[in-house]
Amino acid sequence: MRKKTSLTIVERALVLVPEFKDIALKLEHQVVLRGQSKSTLNNYIRRIALFVIHFEKLPEQVSEDEINEYLVALARDPKAPSRSSFKHMVYGLRYYYRLLGLNKKAIALPSLKQDTKLPVVLNQQELKTLFAAPTLLKHRIILTLIYSAGLRG
Repeated sequence: MRKKTSLTIVERALVLVPEFKDIALKLEHQVVLRGQSKSTLNNYIRRIALFVIHFEKLPEQVSEDEINEYLVALARDPKAPSRSSFKHMVYGLRYYYRLLGLNKKAIALPSLKQDTKLPVVLNQQELKTLFAAPTLLKHRIILTLIYSAGLRG
């Protein structure tokens, strides 16, 4: 029985659009030069590869309207694991366009709003437990002061 080999997303993009190899190499060099993490590189390359697979051409060959339609479909996709996949696509494309000196295309991509998270508020019992935890009085006082001043980590 032969083992079935399946291509990765990046490999499929390379088969469909061989010129993508040069772009992936440029992206890798840029990420290394900027001291960014390997996971950043992999994430950007995967997102751009998905884009290349969808359109079967490089992103700079895709019209602004087509890009917007693609991003709208991605943002509305109920099967998308989270909003982060949409954000990573936008960030990856923006990085790609800037790398190629296509700043106008990068700027034309949608701005992403920061998600605002509400702080966790402890109830009275949780506060009593928290303030009673330190054994030294000075630690209790410091902890109470930090909490009452609204300092967060």
